[in-house]
Amino acid sequence: MDLSYTDEESAFQSEVRNFLAEKLSKQMSEKVRLGGDLTKADMDEWHSILNDKGWLAQNWPKAFGGAEWDAVQRHIYEEEAALANAPRIVPFGLSMLAPVLHKFGSKEQCDRWLPRILSGEDWWCQGYSEPGAGSDLASLKTRAVREGDHYIVNGQKTWTTLGQHANMIFCLVRTDVDVKQQEGISFLLIDMDTPGIEVRPIVLLDGGAEVNEVWFTDVKVPVANLVGEENKGWTYAKYLLTHERTNIAGVGFSNAGLQAVKRIAKSELSAGIPLIENPHFAARIAQVEIDLMAMSLSNLRIVSQAAKGGAPGLEASMLKVKGSIIRQEINDLARRAVGPYALPFASEAIEGANEAPFGPEYAAPVAAEYFNNRKLSIFGGSNEVQRQIIAKTTLGAMR
Repeated sequence: MDLSYTDEESAFQSEVRNFLAEKLSKQMSEKVRLGGDLTKADMDEWHSILNDKGWLAQNWPKAFGGAEWDAVQRHIYEEEAALANAPRIVPFGLSMLAPVLHKFGSKEQCDRWLPRILSGEDWWCQGYSEPGAGSDLASLKTRAVREGDHYIVNGQKTWTTLGQHANMIFCLVRTDVDVKQQEGISFLLIDMDTPGIEVRPIVLLDGGAEVNEVWFTDVKVPVANLVGEENKGWTYAKYLLTHERTNIAGVGFSNAGLQAVKRIAKSELSAGIPLIENPHFAARIAQVEIDLMAMSLSNLRIVSQAAKGGAPGLEASMLKVKGSIIRQEINDLARRAVGPYALPFASEAIEGANEAPFGPEYAAPVAAEYFNNRKLSIFGGSNEVQRQIIAKTTLGAMR
């Protein structure tokens, strides 16, 4: 396998770097680097900048307004954007719902919803998990009962990321209770402004509230908002999750995080010498760097295969597990490197204080990122369940 970029790919890498240098403001880059809370206005601004460039919908077909990048181009952008501390593209409409609409939605649904995703007119969130139905998603209980031209939806979703900003939610709902769990689920598109919907924030350990509970009480949803066939939603849900789990690998973010750890370890001292020269710490950095290089190559191979024909299957679970382990290891190395300066992680407790910041500037986001990213091994299908899927699939195939 040739690991070097072609001349065209190197030229594209330069184009991405130049674009980021020109269009990414220093203020926004610094906010990302220091772990500041991005507002909806911040995310909308970056969304608009990328859309104006034609780089927002990176994996969409050009016929739908996408960039139609190949796997290497997407890899280059993600790596350069992470190193430049650019905001992450909000994935729910662009990278999760859109592939489902492309493959299973009607022409009317594609014509209506896809342009609104690009323009930012619609902000989507994901209505999958429920209390008691997280990794065991097929046990979900939110009901949708058809009455004429509408479904009446009742139930609850939880861990709805950025749901406080969303005006639309794509939901898995139970439309048949008399069949096998997976066979009675449908995929609905729901307007968040519909009467009967309530969003309640969930405050996390790092003091933020990026996730929410969403409650549905007799919510009327047009039958026209059903994607594909009734009771076939489990097929669409699995297709979406393979895209989500591939993206969760987070190669670009891990590369940027590893570079940050190295910079910290060069500044922090251990027994009078830079921490980067401590044999034990240096060995941990070397091991995570080796793992990251291997995962990066696997990610390129798997995404490239998916681009030729469909969503990845078992490999997506492998990327999800390994990607979350690597990012958590990098977070742990950063936390250990800054030592006691990682303690004041509750930013709201020190906002407005007259005292100087605790420790060096680079220590500010370390603890919040460490605590927040404990979620990586849970959301998108917990690592334990993904390992079971891998084991059952591979061992079953060997029988």
